[in-house]
Amino acid sequence: MAVRITYFVHGTTTDNEQGIATGQAPGELSELGIRQSEELPGRMGDRSFDVVFCSDLKRAIDSAEIVFGGRLPIMRDRRLRECNYGDLNGAGEGDVRYPEHIETPFPNGESLKDVEWMVRSFLESLRKEYDGKSVAIVAHRAPQLALEVLINRKTWEQAIEEDWRKRGAWQPGWEYVLE
Repeated sequence: MAVRITYFVHGTTTDNEQGIATGQAPGELSELGIRQSEELPGRMGDRSFDVVFCSDLKRAIDSAEIVFGGRLPIMRDRRLRECNYGDLNGAGEGDVRYPEHIETPFPNGESLKDVEWMVRSFLESLRKEYDGKSVAIVAHRAPQLALEVLINRKTWEQAIEEDWRKRGAWQPGWEYVLE
């Protein structure tokens, strides 16, 4: 069997609109982010889920509550947090350069390999507890790139280079199969 995962990114934040890399700060959905979250159920088609997991950061919780609240259990999991940019939490997006921090932690923060380790632990839990189920995840950029590395077997360099954000190619959910 397998776990079917649909990954959703949280709605646009006020930081996103100002070109700020929120990192592990809570973040606040903007009016656009709220509207995106409200419209997402109508764009998901006939997908159904057994459970929803989200990062324990406010912007992901708020998005998950708007999209799924009252319909499905929403489980918060800190292993789905955005990368801790350390001294660069709240810095300009141009200052947060992922390729330089695959193995090397951000100053007083984490590396992308640290995020990979957390997501790997999360996936091991899913494998044990949700085999044969359909799971929705609402989280951030780094955990999604970690899924590309862990499930789709990309290198970190490939995942970063092929990131949909570079092309503005958002979609209403990315599908992954955890075998």
